[in-house]
Amino acid sequence: MRRIALVGDIGSGKTFFSKLFKYPVFNADLIVSNLYKNDKYLFSKIKKRFPQIISSFPLKKAELLKIILKRPNNLKILSKIIHPQVRKKMREFLKKYRKKKFVILDVPLFLENKLNIKKDIIIFIEADKKKIRDKIKKRKNINLKLINILRKNQIPIRLKKKKSTFFIKNNFISKTAKKNVKLILKEIN
Repeated sequence: MRRIALVGDIGSGKTFFSKLFKYPVFNADLIVSNLYKNDKYLFSKIKKRFPQIISSFPLKKAELLKIILKRPNNLKILSKIIHPQVRKKMREFLKKYRKKKFVILDVPLFLENKLNIKKDIIIFIEADKKKIRDKIKKRKNINLKLINILRKNQIPIRLKKKKSTFFIKNNFISKTAKKNVKLILKEIN
């Protein structure tokens, strides 16, 4: 099994591209969302750390947002609690799909959390900043202050590019996206 990791800026289209590969996808954002809804152990650890803000199970995104916006450094504290659970789920995913030719890793902080291994195929998804901004603004319940805090916790885009094996320029046209994915799969097969 070979691991294909998608990296890029927030809103660049990583999740959209991950589905186009038609291989099993580990979507870290979806995993985190499920952990918030179902993991009582995670809830108790976060409640213990932020008892004045966290009210009741399941974890509510609005309360987590309040924690981060109150003090941006709280994002690092939350990450230290949440990321071990995400890593555990990723190990389970990799074990489950070990016989597949490829797996896709859609993990927003893939490089930042040093999840990459030498044999990984890292694909940088690049998109026009204005198109990204417009796309982000269309998202439901978006908080631009949060987006800026999240970006500050990422390594610079130029370093992500440097560590990448392939580049895809996302013009937000489905036909072009599919063509780019086919070209990469042809090259790595």
